[in-house]
Amino acid sequence: MAINVSSAINAYRSAAASATESMQSSSSPKLAGTTQSGGTGFSDLIKDSLKEAVSVQRNAEEISLKGIAGDADMRDVVLAVNNAENTLNTVVAIRDKVLNAYQEILKMPI
Repeated sequence: MAINVSSAINAYRSAAASATESMQSSSSPKLAGTTQSGGTGFSDLIKDSLKEAVSVQRNAEEISLKGIAGDADMRDVVLAVNNAENTLNTVVAIRDKVLNAYQEILKMPI
């Protein structure tokens, strides 16, 4: 069974929406998933993190190209590539955790 991140995010959104509806119907004063300070939501946090990861990857590519052209120090190239590798490993680990959580939610009885 192939599960991708977008289906996990859609499942999270639908679960959050149904939780919000049930809380509104019970006239609860506080909604699930909201912050009192008006902060960003979970999906915004994920989007910002992924944008930052893409930025790190692009920076590593640019520095690598400069290194190939002889315009960058080898130390800078190694640091940028190492940082990009660490970022990619972190993104993959988080993706795996989200997918495992999604699969566990699917196994829960309704």
